Amino acid sequence: MLKITPYLEFDDEAHQLHDRTCGATIGLSFSESAVLAHLLSQPDAICDKEALIAVGWPDRVVAATSLTQCISTLRKKLEPFPEVQLKTVARRGYQLHVSPKSRVTMLAVTDAESIKDALIDVSLMVKISGILIVLGIVATLWYQSDYHKVMKHAAKWVSGSEINLNIGGTKRPLTLIHPKGVDSLHPSNWQKHIAPESNSIEGFNHFGGFAFTDGTHYSVAVCDLGDNGECRRDKIINLTEIDLKPAGLNMVEFVELSKRMEDRIRYNRILIPPSEAEGELVEHHYNGDIYFPVADELLVRADLGISLVYDKPLSGKFYSRACITDQDCLTTPIKYQIRGEFEQYRQQLGQLDVDVFYVKVRQKDLIMPEVVSDSAMHFYREIRKHNIRDEELFYMRIHADNGTAVWVVPLLGSLVAWTKYEKVAL
Repeated sequence: MLKITPYLEFDDEAHQLHDRTCGATIGLSFSESAVLAHLLSQPDAICDKEALIAVGWPDRVVAATSLTQCISTLRKKLEPFPEVQLKTVARRGYQLHVSPKSRVTMLAVTDAESIKDALIDVSLMVKISGILIVLGIVATLWYQSDYHKVMKHAAKWVSGSEINLNIGGTKRPLTLIHPKGVDSLHPSNWQKHIAPESNSIEGFNHFGGFAFTDGTHYSVAVCDLGDNGECRRDKIINLTEIDLKPAGLNMVEFVELSKRMEDRIRYNRILIPPSEAEGELVEHHYNGDIYFPVADELLVRADLGISLVYDKPLSGKFYSRACITDQDCLTTPIKYQIRGEFEQYRQQLGQLDVDVFYVKVRQKDLIMPEVVSDSAMHFYREIRKHNIRDEELFYMRIHADNGTAVWVVPLLGSLVAWTKYEKVAL
Protein backbone atom coordinates (compact mmCIF):
# COMPACT_ATOMS: atom_id res chain seq x y z
CA MET A 1 0.00 0.00 0.00
CA LEU A 2 1.56 3.27 -1.14
CA LYS A 3 0.47 6.56 0.47
CA ILE A 4 0.22 9.22 -2.24
CA THR A 5 -1.14 11.93 0.13
CA PRO A 6 -2.21 11.75 3.79
CA TYR A 7 -5.69 10.76 2.61
CA LEU A 8 -5.07 8.94 -0.75
CA GLU A 9 -3.51 5.46 -0.91
CA PHE A 10 -2.57 3.26 -3.90
CA ASP A 11 -2.76 -0.55 -3.78
CA ASP A 12 -0.84 -1.71 -6.87
CA GLU A 13 -1.53 -5.40 -6.22
CA ALA A 14 -5.28 -4.91 -6.01
CA HIS A 15 -5.21 -2.20 -8.71
CA GLN A 16 -7.17 0.26 -6.52
CA LEU A 17 -7.05 3.78 -5.13
CA HIS A 18 -8.41 4.31 -1.57
CA ASP A 19 -9.86 7.70 -0.59
CA ARG A 20 -9.50 7.90 3.23
CA THR A 21 -11.71 10.99 3.49
CA CYS A 22 -14.86 9.04 2.67
CA GLY A 23 -13.72 5.41 2.51
CA ALA A 24 -14.29 5.17 -1.27
CA THR A 25 -12.38 2.72 -3.49
CA ILE A 26 -11.54 3.56 -7.12
CA GLY A 27 -10.75 0.58 -9.39
CA LEU A 28 -7.94 0.68 -11.95
CA SER A 29 -7.21 -1.50 -14.95
CA PHE A 30 -3.92 -3.42 -15.10
CA SER A 31 -2.44 -0.89 -17.51
CA GLU A 32 -3.63 2.11 -15.49
CA SER A 33 -2.22 0.62 -12.28
CA ALA A 34 1.15 -0.22 -13.92
CA VAL A 35 1.51 3.22 -15.53
CA LEU A 36 0.58 4.99 -12.24
CA ALA A 37 3.05 2.83 -10.27
CA HIS A 38 5.86 3.71 -12.69
CA LEU A 39 5.07 7.43 -12.51
CA LEU A 40 4.94 7.32 -8.68
CA SER A 41 8.32 5.58 -8.56
CA GLN A 42 9.83 8.62 -10.27
CA PRO A 43 7.92 11.62 -8.83
CA ASP A 44 8.33 14.82 -10.84
CA ALA A 45 10.52 12.98 -13.41
CA ILE A 46 9.51 13.04 -17.07
CA CYS A 47 8.80 9.45 -18.17
CA ASP A 48 8.99 8.81 -21.92
CA LYS A 49 6.10 7.16 -23.71
CA GLU A 50 8.01 4.03 -24.71
CA ALA A 51 8.86 3.20 -21.10
CA LEU A 52 5.25 3.67 -20.02
CA ILE A 53 3.97 1.47 -22.87
CA ALA A 54 6.48 -1.20 -21.87
CA VAL A 55 5.24 -1.36 -18.23
CA GLY A 56 1.58 -0.95 -19.13
CA TRP A 57 1.41 -3.56 -21.88
CA PRO A 58 4.28 -5.97 -21.32
CA ASP A 59 5.00 -8.50 -24.09
CA ARG A 60 2.43 -6.80 -26.28
CA VAL A 61 2.62 -4.50 -29.28
CA VAL A 62 0.12 -1.64 -28.98
CA ALA A 63 -0.34 1.70 -30.67
CA ALA A 64 0.60 4.96 -28.96
CA THR A 65 -3.13 5.80 -28.74
CA SER A 66 -3.51 3.07 -26.08
CA LEU A 67 -1.21 5.05 -23.77
CA THR A 68 -3.03 8.29 -24.60
CA GLN A 69 -6.37 6.70 -23.67
CA CYS A 70 -4.88 5.22 -20.48
CA ILE A 71 -3.51 8.62 -19.40
CA SER A 72 -6.88 10.27 -20.12
CA THR A 73 -8.74 7.70 -17.98
CA LEU A 74 -6.23 8.04 -15.15
CA ARG A 75 -6.68 11.82 -15.14
CA LYS A 76 -10.46 11.41 -14.74
CA LYS A 77 -10.01 9.02 -11.82
CA LEU A 78 -7.52 11.39 -10.17
CA GLU A 79 -9.68 14.45 -10.86
CA PRO A 80 -11.20 14.53 -7.29
CA PHE A 81 -7.64 14.93 -5.97
CA PRO A 82 -6.25 18.19 -7.33
CA GLU A 83 -3.02 17.70 -5.36
CA VAL A 84 -2.13 14.85 -7.77
CA GLN A 85 -1.37 16.33 -11.19
CA LEU A 86 -0.67 14.15 -14.23
CA LYS A 87 0.99 16.44 -16.75
CA THR A 88 1.77 16.03 -20.45
CA VAL A 89 5.23 17.23 -21.51
CA ALA A 90 5.13 17.87 -25.26
CA ARG A 91 7.25 15.49 -27.38
CA ARG A 92 8.86 14.02 -24.26
CA GLY A 93 6.32 12.09 -22.21
CA TYR A 94 4.38 12.44 -18.93
CA GLN A 95 5.12 13.74 -15.44
CA LEU A 96 3.33 13.08 -12.10
CA HIS A 97 3.46 15.87 -9.51
CA VAL A 98 1.99 15.62 -5.97
CA SER A 99 1.45 19.02 -4.38
CA PRO A 100 2.39 19.37 -0.65
CA LYS A 101 -0.77 21.41 -0.03
CA SER A 102 -3.72 19.31 1.09
CA ARG A 103 -7.35 20.34 0.74
CA VAL A 104 -8.44 17.95 3.50
CA THR A 105 -9.47 19.19 6.96
CA MET A 106 -7.89 17.64 10.01
CA LEU A 107 -11.10 15.75 10.79
CA ALA A 108 -10.76 13.77 7.57
CA VAL A 109 -7.95 11.53 8.87
CA THR A 110 -8.41 9.10 11.70
CA ASP A 111 -5.24 7.11 12.35
CA ALA A 112 -2.26 8.56 14.19
CA GLU A 113 0.13 8.36 11.26
CA SER A 114 -2.26 10.11 8.88
CA ILE A 115 -2.98 12.82 11.40
CA LYS A 116 0.74 13.42 11.79
CA ASP A 117 1.21 13.59 8.03
CA ALA A 118 -1.76 15.91 7.61
CA LEU A 119 -0.43 18.27 10.26
CA ILE A 120 2.85 18.49 8.41
CA ASP A 121 1.13 18.74 5.03
CA VAL A 122 -1.23 21.59 5.95
CA SER A 123 0.01 24.94 4.68
CA LEU A 124 1.39 27.57 7.04
CA MET A 125 -1.51 29.90 6.18
CA VAL A 126 -4.04 27.23 7.18
CA LYS A 127 -2.22 26.65 10.47
CA ILE A 128 -2.11 30.37 11.24
CA SER A 129 -5.80 30.72 10.35
CA GLY A 130 -6.68 27.84 12.67
CA ILE A 131 -4.70 29.36 15.53
CA LEU A 132 -6.37 32.74 15.00
CA ILE A 133 -9.82 31.13 14.99
CA VAL A 134 -9.08 29.32 18.26
CA LEU A 135 -7.73 32.52 19.81
CA GLY A 136 -10.84 34.38 18.63
CA ILE A 137 -13.13 31.81 20.26
CA VAL A 138 -11.15 31.97 23.50
CA ALA A 139 -11.24 35.79 23.45
CA THR A 140 -15.00 35.80 22.84
CA LEU A 141 -15.64 33.38 25.70
CA TRP A 142 -13.39 35.46 27.96
CA TYR A 143 -15.10 38.72 27.01
CA GLN A 144 -18.51 37.21 27.75
CA SER A 145 -17.44 35.56 31.03
CA ASP A 146 -18.68 36.74 34.43
CA TYR A 147 -15.13 37.27 35.65
CA HIS A 148 -14.37 39.67 32.80
CA LYS A 149 -17.52 41.65 33.64
CA VAL A 150 -16.38 41.88 37.27
CA MET A 151 -12.88 43.00 36.29
CA LYS A 152 -14.34 45.58 33.90
CA HIS A 153 -16.61 46.94 36.64
CA ALA A 154 -13.83 47.13 39.25
CA ALA A 155 -11.52 48.83 36.74
CA LYS A 156 -13.93 51.81 36.56
CA TRP A 157 -13.07 52.91 40.11
CA VAL A 158 -10.12 54.71 41.65
CA SER A 159 -9.03 54.62 45.27
CA GLY A 160 -5.89 55.61 47.16
CA SER A 161 -6.24 59.31 47.98
CA GLU A 162 -7.89 60.90 51.02
CA ILE A 163 -9.90 64.04 51.75
CA ASN A 164 -10.41 65.74 55.11
CA LEU A 165 -14.00 66.25 56.25
CA ASN A 166 -15.46 67.74 59.41
CA ILE A 167 -18.17 65.43 60.77
CA GLY A 168 -19.58 66.23 64.20
CA GLY A 169 -17.02 68.89 64.99
CA THR A 170 -13.90 66.81 64.23
CA LYS A 171 -11.92 66.87 61.01
CA ARG A 172 -10.60 63.48 59.91
CA PRO A 173 -9.21 61.99 56.67
CA LEU A 174 -11.56 59.72 54.72
CA THR A 175 -10.61 57.28 51.98
CA LEU A 176 -11.85 58.63 48.65
CA ILE A 177 -13.42 56.37 45.99
CA HIS A 178 -14.57 57.68 42.63
CA PRO A 179 -14.87 56.69 38.96
CA LYS A 180 -11.96 57.26 36.61
CA GLY A 181 -12.18 60.57 34.80
CA VAL A 182 -14.21 62.42 37.46
CA ASP A 183 -12.57 65.75 38.36
CA SER A 184 -15.05 67.30 40.81
CA LEU A 185 -13.42 65.90 43.93
CA HIS A 186 -12.98 68.95 46.12
CA PRO A 187 -13.94 68.30 49.78
CA SER A 188 -16.55 71.05 49.54
CA ASN A 189 -18.73 68.77 47.40
CA TRP A 190 -19.32 66.74 50.57
CA GLN A 191 -18.78 69.33 53.30
CA LYS A 192 -21.16 72.00 51.96
CA HIS A 193 -24.25 70.01 52.94
CA ILE A 194 -23.48 70.16 56.67
CA ALA A 195 -24.24 73.44 58.42
CA PRO A 196 -20.97 74.49 60.11
CA GLU A 197 -22.60 76.29 63.02
CA SER A 198 -24.51 73.16 64.14
CA ASN A 199 -21.93 70.53 63.23
CA SER A 200 -21.31 69.04 66.65
CA ILE A 201 -21.83 65.46 67.88
CA GLU A 202 -20.85 64.36 71.36
CA GLY A 203 -18.62 61.30 71.49
CA PHE A 204 -17.84 61.30 67.79
CA ASN A 205 -14.15 62.26 67.86
CA HIS A 206 -12.32 59.25 66.39
CA PHE A 207 -14.33 58.39 63.32
CA GLY A 208 -13.06 56.84 60.13
CA GLY A 209 -14.71 56.06 56.87
CA PHE A 210 -15.14 56.66 53.18
CA ALA A 211 -16.06 59.53 50.89
CA PHE A 212 -17.61 58.32 47.66
CA THR A 213 -19.01 59.72 44.43
CA ASP A 214 -20.40 58.04 41.32
CA GLY A 215 -19.90 61.29 39.41
CA THR A 216 -23.40 62.54 40.16
CA HIS A 217 -24.09 62.01 43.88
CA TYR A 218 -21.71 62.49 46.80
CA SER A 219 -21.93 60.23 49.85
CA VAL A 220 -20.05 59.55 53.07
CA ALA A 221 -20.06 56.50 55.31
CA VAL A 222 -18.45 57.11 58.70
CA CYS A 223 -18.31 55.38 62.06
CA ASP A 224 -16.71 56.31 65.36
CA LEU A 225 -13.92 53.82 66.02
CA GLY A 226 -13.36 52.24 69.41
CA ASP A 227 -10.06 51.57 71.11
CA ASN A 228 -9.60 48.43 69.01
CA GLY A 229 -10.06 50.40 65.81
CA GLU A 230 -13.38 48.75 64.97
CA CYS A 231 -16.67 50.49 64.30
CA ARG A 232 -19.00 51.21 67.21
CA ARG A 233 -22.31 49.93 65.87
CA ASP A 234 -24.30 52.71 67.56
CA LYS A 235 -22.14 55.45 66.01
CA ILE A 236 -22.70 55.05 62.26
CA ILE A 237 -23.65 57.88 59.89
CA ASN A 238 -24.43 57.45 56.17
CA LEU A 239 -25.21 60.63 54.20
CA THR A 240 -25.78 60.98 50.46
CA GLU A 241 -26.26 64.25 48.58
CA ILE A 242 -28.64 64.15 45.62
CA ASP A 243 -28.89 67.92 45.00
CA LEU A 244 -26.12 70.40 44.25
CA LYS A 245 -27.66 73.08 46.47
CA PRO A 246 -26.16 72.98 50.02
CA ALA A 247 -28.54 71.11 52.32
CA GLY A 248 -27.50 72.92 55.52
CA LEU A 249 -27.94 69.79 57.64
CA ASN A 250 -28.05 70.51 61.39
CA MET A 251 -26.04 67.60 62.79
CA VAL A 252 -27.32 68.06 66.36
CA GLU A 253 -30.92 67.80 65.17
CA PHE A 254 -30.03 65.05 62.70
CA VAL A 255 -28.75 62.69 65.40
CA GLU A 256 -31.99 62.89 67.38
CA LEU A 257 -34.20 62.80 64.28
CA SER A 258 -32.44 59.74 62.83
CA LYS A 259 -32.95 57.82 66.11
CA ARG A 260 -36.68 58.57 66.04
CA MET A 261 -36.97 57.56 62.38
CA GLU A 262 -35.16 54.28 62.96
CA ASP A 263 -37.18 53.42 66.07
CA ARG A 264 -40.46 54.22 64.32
CA ILE A 265 -39.97 52.12 61.17
CA ARG A 266 -37.43 49.32 60.94
CA TYR A 267 -38.21 47.37 57.78
CA ASN A 268 -35.05 45.26 57.67
CA ARG A 269 -34.94 44.25 61.31
CA ILE A 270 -33.76 40.65 61.88
CA LEU A 271 -35.95 38.98 64.52
CA ILE A 272 -34.13 35.60 64.56
CA PRO A 273 -31.38 35.60 67.21
CA PRO A 274 -27.85 35.81 65.79
CA SER A 275 -25.89 32.56 65.75
CA GLU A 276 -22.32 31.36 65.46
CA ALA A 277 -23.39 28.00 64.02
CA GLU A 278 -21.57 27.00 60.85
CA GLY A 279 -23.21 23.66 60.08
CA GLU A 280 -26.68 25.00 59.41
CA LEU A 281 -28.06 27.18 56.63
CA VAL A 282 -26.67 30.60 57.51
CA GLU A 283 -27.83 34.04 56.42
CA HIS A 284 -25.20 36.79 56.44
CA HIS A 285 -27.28 39.92 56.94
CA TYR A 286 -26.16 43.54 56.59
CA ASN A 287 -28.37 46.46 57.54
CA GLY A 288 -27.74 50.19 57.20
CA ASP A 289 -29.62 53.49 57.26
CA ILE A 290 -28.82 56.03 54.57
CA TYR A 291 -30.03 59.64 54.83
CA PHE A 292 -30.54 62.09 51.99
CA PRO A 293 -30.51 65.72 53.17
CA VAL A 294 -31.94 68.25 50.67
CA ALA A 295 -32.41 71.96 51.39
CA ASP A 296 -35.99 72.86 52.38
CA GLU A 297 -37.16 69.24 51.99
CA LEU A 298 -38.12 66.53 54.45
CA LEU A 299 -35.26 64.27 55.45
CA VAL A 300 -35.54 60.98 53.54
CA ARG A 301 -34.19 57.69 54.86
CA ALA A 302 -33.42 54.42 53.08
CA ASP A 303 -33.46 51.35 55.32
CA LEU A 304 -31.14 49.03 53.40
CA GLY A 305 -30.77 45.27 53.90
CA ILE A 306 -28.41 42.88 52.13
CA SER A 307 -28.46 39.13 52.77
CA LEU A 308 -26.12 36.43 51.50
CA VAL A 309 -26.85 32.71 51.81
CA TYR A 310 -23.90 30.65 50.57
CA ASP A 311 -24.47 27.28 48.93
CA LYS A 312 -20.86 27.12 47.70
CA PRO A 313 -17.70 28.76 49.07
CA LEU A 314 -18.04 31.81 46.78
CA SER A 315 -21.60 31.73 45.47
CA GLY A 316 -25.18 31.45 46.64
CA LYS A 317 -28.48 33.26 47.01
CA PHE A 318 -28.65 37.05 47.18
CA TYR A 319 -31.39 39.23 48.70
CA SER A 320 -31.53 43.02 48.88
CA ARG A 321 -34.32 45.13 50.37
CA ALA A 322 -34.72 48.88 50.56
CA CYS A 323 -37.48 50.78 52.33
CA ILE A 324 -37.78 54.53 51.64
CA THR A 325 -39.63 56.85 54.06
CA ASP A 326 -39.51 60.53 54.99
CA GLN A 327 -39.22 62.08 58.42
CA ASP A 328 -42.94 62.85 58.81
CA CYS A 329 -44.18 59.55 57.36
CA LEU A 330 -46.02 61.42 54.63
CA THR A 331 -44.65 58.85 52.22
CA THR A 332 -46.09 55.41 52.77
CA PRO A 333 -43.03 53.14 52.49
CA ILE A 334 -41.54 52.62 49.05
CA LYS A 335 -40.36 49.01 49.25
CA TYR A 336 -38.03 47.50 46.70
CA GLN A 337 -36.78 43.90 46.87
CA ILE A 338 -34.28 42.03 44.72
CA ARG A 339 -33.64 38.29 44.63
CA GLY A 340 -31.00 36.49 42.64
CA GLU A 341 -27.79 34.47 42.64
CA PHE A 342 -24.34 35.89 43.32
CA GLU A 343 -20.75 35.03 42.51
CA GLN A 344 -18.12 36.54 44.79
CA TYR A 345 -14.77 37.75 43.41
CA ARG A 346 -11.73 39.32 45.05
CA GLN A 347 -10.57 42.45 43.24
CA GLN A 348 -8.39 45.52 43.62
CA LEU A 349 -10.25 48.81 43.78
CA GLY A 350 -7.30 51.12 43.41
CA GLN A 351 -5.42 50.52 46.66
CA LEU A 352 -8.26 48.58 48.32
CA ASP A 353 -8.81 44.83 48.40
CA VAL A 354 -12.55 44.45 47.91
CA ASP A 355 -15.14 41.69 47.48
CA VAL A 356 -17.23 42.18 44.35
CA PHE A 357 -20.60 40.41 44.29
CA TYR A 358 -21.84 39.90 40.75
CA VAL A 359 -25.61 39.46 41.09
CA LYS A 360 -27.84 37.97 38.41
CA VAL A 361 -31.30 39.26 39.26
CA ARG A 362 -34.08 36.65 39.13
CA GLN A 363 -36.92 38.55 40.79
CA LYS A 364 -37.73 42.20 41.53
CA ASP A 365 -40.64 43.42 43.61
CA LEU A 366 -41.62 47.08 43.89
CA ILE A 367 -44.39 47.63 46.43
CA MET A 368 -46.24 50.68 45.22
CA PRO A 369 -46.75 53.39 47.87
CA GLU A 370 -50.15 54.95 48.37
CA VAL A 371 -48.69 58.42 48.85
CA VAL A 372 -45.31 59.87 47.86
CA SER A 373 -44.26 63.24 49.24
CA ASP A 374 -42.44 65.75 47.07
CA SER A 375 -39.30 64.99 49.04
CA ALA A 376 -39.44 61.27 48.19
CA MET A 377 -40.66 61.51 44.59
CA HIS A 378 -37.10 61.52 43.21
CA PHE A 379 -36.44 58.17 44.92
CA TYR A 380 -39.64 56.63 43.64
CA ARG A 381 -38.83 57.56 40.05
CA GLU A 382 -35.26 56.27 40.27
CA ILE A 383 -36.33 52.95 41.80
CA ARG A 384 -39.04 52.53 39.18
CA LYS A 385 -36.40 53.04 36.47
CA HIS A 386 -34.05 50.44 37.96
CA ASN A 387 -36.94 48.03 38.53
CA ILE A 388 -37.59 48.06 34.78
CA ARG A 389 -33.98 48.05 33.62
CA ASP A 390 -31.56 46.14 35.86
CA GLU A 391 -30.90 42.44 35.27
CA GLU A 392 -27.29 42.32 36.50
CA LEU A 393 -25.93 44.26 39.49
CA PHE A 394 -22.60 44.75 41.23
CA TYR A 395 -22.31 45.15 45.00
CA MET A 396 -18.87 45.85 46.45
CA ARG A 397 -17.88 45.18 50.06
CA ILE A 398 -14.93 47.51 50.59
CA HIS A 399 -14.37 47.08 54.34
CA ALA A 400 -15.38 44.62 57.06
CA ASP A 401 -14.71 44.06 60.78
CA ASN A 402 -16.29 41.77 63.35
CA GLY A 403 -19.67 43.47 63.48
CA THR A 404 -19.93 45.83 60.51
CA ALA A 405 -19.12 46.21 56.82
CA VAL A 406 -19.00 49.02 54.27
CA TRP A 407 -20.72 48.50 50.93
CA VAL A 408 -20.92 50.30 47.61
CA VAL A 409 -24.48 49.58 46.51
CA PRO A 410 -26.29 50.27 43.19
CA LEU A 411 -28.99 52.49 44.68
CA LEU A 412 -29.79 55.82 42.95
CA GLY A 413 -26.74 55.21 40.79
CA SER A 414 -24.15 54.11 43.34
CA LEU A 415 -23.54 55.14 46.94
CA VAL A 416 -21.56 54.01 49.96
CA ALA A 417 -23.10 52.74 53.20
CA TRP A 418 -21.68 51.48 56.50
CA THR A 419 -23.83 48.57 57.68
CA LYS A 420 -24.25 46.41 60.76
CA TYR A 421 -23.58 42.71 60.32
CA GLU A 422 -25.40 39.73 61.80
CA LYS A 423 -25.02 36.01 61.12
CA VAL A 424 -28.30 34.20 61.52
CA ALA A 425 -28.89 30.42 61.49
CA LEU A 426 -32.00 29.47 59.54
